[in-house]
Amino acid sequence: MSNASEFLWYIPNDIKAGHRGDTATAGHNSLEALTTQAKALEDHGWKGALIGTGWGRPDTFTVAAAIAARTKTFEPLIAIRPGYWRPANFASAAATLDQLTEGRIRVNIVSGQDNLAAYGDSEGDQNHRYARTKEFMRLVRRLWTGEDVTSAGEHFQVTGSTVQPRITHREGRRHPKLYFGGASDAAERVAATEADVQLFWGEPLDGVRERIERLKVLSKTLDRDLPPLEFGLRITTLVRSTTAQAWRDAEAKVETMAKGRAGEWQDHRRTVAVGQRRLLDLHERGNVLDENLYTAPGKHGGGGAGTTWLVGSAEDVARSLKNYEALGITHFVLSDTPYLEEIKRQGDQLLPLMRR
Repeated sequence: MSNASEFLWYIPNDIKAGHRGDTATAGHNSLEALTTQAKALEDHGWKGALIGTGWGRPDTFTVAAAIAARTKTFEPLIAIRPGYWRPANFASAAATLDQLTEGRIRVNIVSGQDNLAAYGDSEGDQNHRYARTKEFMRLVRRLWTGEDVTSAGEHFQVTGSTVQPRITHREGRRHPKLYFGGASDAAERVAATEADVQLFWGEPLDGVRERIERLKVLSKTLDRDLPPLEFGLRITTLVRSTTAQAWRDAEAKVETMAKGRAGEWQDHRRTVAVGQRRLLDLHERGNVLDENLYTAPGKHGGGGAGTTWLVGSAEDVARSLKNYEALGITHFVLSDTPYLEEIKRQGDQLLPLMRR
């Protein structure tokens, strides 16, 4: 099973230095620095990286295109938002970049809260937001796989639309994979019918097992007409040469966060989505769940993938990741800071264990 799994990293794509405890250096988000990370990913066994998005950050698609032009195998998982993009514009841009990179593009559809008014967007309640996302994903896929597409939906309309260049079929891949996250009922209904890969945050095994089973049932009851939904895990992995050293370093990092010096860890203090709330509540069950899922970061500022960490030696963390694999997870998006240093450490120490 391990050989079928794919391992990506994370590039934060943030104007401010020091994201989640990263080394704060001048030029941290320059093309030079970002390319250095992407080339390190190529050199140390990674498939590619998720590139973060949000208003007030550099445009994710532009960053992905620039890095892709400077690399050979690096696959950007480009986070994008319906509303920031219209479906035909996005389908065309992604098809173009996919052709130029010979099929290296992946897409992460994000529906969470953002500063919509700043870029001229607006949306209603949660049901409205996810209905629009569902329509966006379905129309983008149609534009990639069909020609002369006409669609008059509630949120988006196109008439006689043929995206050029056409997406090239590659080894069973009809188009770039659409990754999607979200834990609310509305989000899960979108994932079950429209996503290629559902991404989970770092929940304990029992929570992930329960959600996979629910999504499989939903896929059947909602008449999914796509290949079976795949599953992914987005989590922080803190790896050291020994178990004891890993826990010392993890506790020291959390102590720094608790003193209010967490830098850009404080990214969950805005509106808290259902999936984020599930994560933040985990520490009430204990500081360490399963064998080595550390929940304390969520008490002191960790948000998103920084809320829970898998902590330990490479062997400890590989064993935990293989437990998720056994549930059906085949896409892993890992990270820790300092990002560049950890790309190399975990690529050299953790990935070989996962590929055995």
